[in-house]
Amino acid sequence: MIQLHHVPSSAAMAPHFLLEELSLPFELVPVNAAAGEHKQPAYLKLNPNGLIPTLVDGDLVLYETPAILMHLCDQSGRLLPPLGTAARAQAYKWMAWLNNSVQTALILYFYPERWMPEQASVLKANAQAKVLALLEQLDTELARHGQPWLLGSEFSAVDCLAFTLCRWTRNFDGRKARDFPHIGPYLQRLLARPALQRVFQTEGLSAPYC
Repeated sequence: MIQLHHVPSSAAMAPHFLLEELSLPFELVPVNAAAGEHKQPAYLKLNPNGLIPTLVDGDLVLYETPAILMHLCDQSGRLLPPLGTAARAQAYKWMAWLNNSVQTALILYFYPERWMPEQASVLKANAQAKVLALLEQLDTELARHGQPWLLGSEFSAVDCLAFTLCRWTRNFDGRKARDFPHIGPYLQRLLARPALQRVFQTEGLSAPYC
């Protein structure tokens, strides 16, 4: 059975959400990050980066959220456009952008002292401004095509990652992802999905959800 090593409300929410959407049998393996369990030898054997999430699928061990999402979709044949199509290329683009641009800026926002301990407040403010600029791009894309999901008319694994990262802005000072005119309704459509409601219940999360 698939095992997903996770921490509630972390980047592991994206594959957790996807697993629920795909109705695949899986086991959630909690990692006590507060106690540093993700930096201990047992976990580092799985993921030498000491980061969340990690997926174990038989003999296959995967880390990096986009790789996990794409693997699950490829195994199930669902929730990504067909291989070799322009739509699939667009899915790769948005998944890479969310992971490399949006999540990177969010990590700087949440942990500025790791990079600039003497100017953490400055870095945090700059990171928040960067996240909001990136969300403007996301809002513009949703407005451009006028469809319910990020890739268009069909829900996909990309939406699982987009929701997870938008959720991380819920406690921003000032503007949050939900305040953008097109992202706000998009997040509400995602919140209405039973699979995501199951994720919140299983992870023990409460409002505000995004």
